[in-house]
Amino acid sequence: MARGANPARPARPPRGPLPREVRIIGGQWKRTKLPVADKPGLRPTPDRVRETLFNWLDHDLAGWRCVDAFAGTGALGFEAASRGAAEVLMVEQDPELVAQLRTVQKRLDAQSVKVERGNGLSVLTRLAPGSVDLVFLDPPFDAAIFDKALAAAATLLAPGDLAYLESPTAWGEPALAGHGFALLRHLRAGAVHAHLLQRTA
Repeated sequence: MARGANPARPARPPRGPLPREVRIIGGQWKRTKLPVADKPGLRPTPDRVRETLFNWLDHDLAGWRCVDAFAGTGALGFEAASRGAAEVLMVEQDPELVAQLRTVQKRLDAQSVKVERGNGLSVLTRLAPGSVDLVFLDPPFDAAIFDKALAAAATLLAPGDLAYLESPTAWGEPALAGHGFALLRHLRAGAVHAHLLQRTA
């Protein structure tokens, strides 16, 4: 695909077998196991990708306010909380996954974590602008809502704030600039493209 093309409607990548669990990589809950339910569209962020992402973020998220807008297993949100984030809002639509997230939250006594059942796009547009430092955007790859997710995050984040985007294709700088983001880092790991973005003025 040409650089800068807009991959709003990517082809659905083949889904390999899901791991039964993933582990928190760093922080106070390092090596804690998180269960992975067998759900259509559920695809936890690979360990290698999460490790790289939090290396990009400098490991320590003390005081950060985060939203995991498509929480799934909660791997991204719990990783952020484990590394000191002051507030982590996890949003998930599936009631079984919401129950699973709340079970893990209770087991860890994760007081900085709030789990909300709802639509991630709607929640992002409902939150007060400038109230969040980092948004995780990892929607189901076949949902074709990447443009909408970036637009919703752009209304929430202040210039200089960060977003993480996970998608089946690479997003080029022109397409991201159209949503008000600059590309800071990019990684490809198998079928996953990970992007660290910064909200521009």
